Amino acid sequence: MEGVIVHYRQNRHTTDGNHVIVRPEGCDSREQAEQLVGKTVKWHTGKRDLVGNVASAHGNSGAVRVLFDKGVPGQALGQKVSFS
Repeated sequence: MEGVIVHYRQNRHTTDGNHVIVRPEGCDSREQAEQLVGKTVKWHTGKRDLVGNVASAHGNSGAVRVLFDKGVPGQALGQKVSFS
């Protein structure tokens, strides 16, 4: 399964560099997104893979919140990730 990194998790004052919002392909409801909680997500940088875990559903349209170990660079926005 694949998905696209949509944006960082943020609020009015701060942006978390290692929390990102991912939109999985074929997932269009909160119930489907909650089934992905606990799965591993990998983003390939070219040299190495950044690995994160799905923490929770985000909103009601099927997006999920992913926590990466290290911060995700801005070049990752709009790029594909793989779920395993």
